[in-house]
Amino acid sequence: MALAAKGGYEAVQMRAVSQEADVALGTIYRYFSSKDQLLIAGLDQLATDMADQLSKRPPAGDSAHERVSEVFRRSCALLEEEPLMAHAMVTALSTSDPSVAHQSHGVQDTLKSMIAKALDGESIDDIDGIVHVLGQVWFASMLAWVGGRAPSGAMAADLELASRLLLR
Repeated sequence: MALAAKGGYEAVQMRAVSQEADVALGTIYRYFSSKDQLLIAGLDQLATDMADQLSKRPPAGDSAHERVSEVFRRSCALLEEEPLMAHAMVTALSTSDPSVAHQSHGVQDTLKSMIAKALDGESIDDIDGIVHVLGQVWFASMLAWVGGRAPSGAMAADLELASRLLLR
């Protein structure tokens, strides 16, 4: 993740990762067959860390959509702090490699867990569908932001709108 933060997707080369981590290249390949898998694993860890932070300091708000929006505001702010790393993750998420799809399910599960905790026990119909749509909105917003088609803050604004519309 440090390499991605410094130089983006192109900087994450398996040899560079092994040197940075002081681990044999073969060891890296034993666990990750591609840099996309490695970056998605990093995204999964980032999501897990964010979920831990949210457990320690739960999102505030009177309504479900306000609390869910707060989850996204904080998560988007974290990504916007490291634009090259965020770009690398979006590139990895965009791959057609089916082995990456399996790893990205962990990120989806963590997102679902964060949203469920933000709902604070409220009964919501089709939470899986809502999480799926919010994930799609987030991905599209990230794509626009990393591509320079949307300013900082646009991801959180898009997700706040989607949360409000879906969680009425």
